[in-house]
Amino acid sequence: MGVMNELIDRSTVLSLVGLLREADGTRAWGSVEESAEHVDGLQLRARSDLVAEAIVADESDYSLLATTVRRALRSQTFAGWMIWPVSEAITTAALRGWSSDAHEEPVHFDDGLELLAELTPRLSAEFAIRRFLAADLDRALAKILPWTRSGDEHVRRLASEGTRPFLPWAVRVAALTSSPEKTVPILDALRTDPSEYVRRSVANHLNDLSRHNPGLVVQTAARWLERPDTNTAWIVRHGLRTLVKRADPGALALMGFSDATVRVSPITVADETIVLPGSLDFSFTVANEGDTAARLAIDYVVSYVKSSGALAEKVFKLSTRDVHPGETLGLRKRHAIHQMTTRVHYPGTHLIELQINGRRYSSRPFEVEIPSAVSPG
Repeated sequence: MGVMNELIDRSTVLSLVGLLREADGTRAWGSVEESAEHVDGLQLRARSDLVAEAIVADESDYSLLATTVRRALRSQTFAGWMIWPVSEAITTAALRGWSSDAHEEPVHFDDGLELLAELTPRLSAEFAIRRFLAADLDRALAKILPWTRSGDEHVRRLASEGTRPFLPWAVRVAALTSSPEKTVPILDALRTDPSEYVRRSVANHLNDLSRHNPGLVVQTAARWLERPDTNTAWIVRHGLRTLVKRADPGALALMGFSDATVRVSPITVADETIVLPGSLDFSFTVANEGDTAARLAIDYVVSYVKSSGALAEKVFKLSTRDVHPGETLGLRKRHAIHQMTTRVHYPGTHLIELQINGRRYSSRPFEVEIPSAVSPG
């Protein structure tokens, strides 16, 4: 994240100040200018929050701020990472004083969302939009759904990406995980989108939904496959990837991975002890002993030693193969094992297993040793 933190640096903030002054010369935007001196050393999200708070400190009235931002949009240099704090400031101002219990119409709610759509071609407003979803999911989705017909692919993608239940880096919206069916109309509208950028978001969104409602995801994917286009197979395969790894019966059946009669050899490893950084080189064979061709989803499962000494599984994709009756496949894989920010390794006895069409087969232990120079501690 070190390099990414610099995406919003002092010069970025000062450039934003200049653009705001051009758009509204009646105020000095002094708080924003001062914030430029304090972004160094902060994480990217904290930098955005700091500048957003400064924008609102200089102008808290939504209507006036929205007018200034729309004027700034006339300049093509009003773009890039300076947009993130602007979108957050717009959201704060639009939702100021908002209450789900209020009987009057939320005056700035709809326009605030519309302004995020106007900003998103300059930089995706997928993070800022989360607070609108948390404030009133149904009202926000009613405004977002028409974006699926926008002529701008960035706006169409925002409809899918911004409403993902588990959008990386973004705040969680409890209503999205408790009511996963509410975003399916957006995915239905975008699954045949001409932009790969949009379709990839749809597939990732579908995969997010599988965490809490596998049945909904399988049902949705099956419905899409009834009327496919040239990209449907890829979207479904990508959207069901987690369910296939988890051996979900509905997902496996939908992808054509039915029960197969196979014989799997013991796993052979090149080294029984891996010294980090290193790799586990392993091989095995799979034979189709059935009378018909079999479509096989061949995965492997590594059980890592945790700091407590317990094991934690992680499923990895290896191959998808169509195997004729009597055919034997020979497969090998080099699995890297080294310290990462997302996975800390500990010494001890690990386990590797094979998973074929959701069923576990051959397994064997292997040792991991960690020299003091790369110790997790």
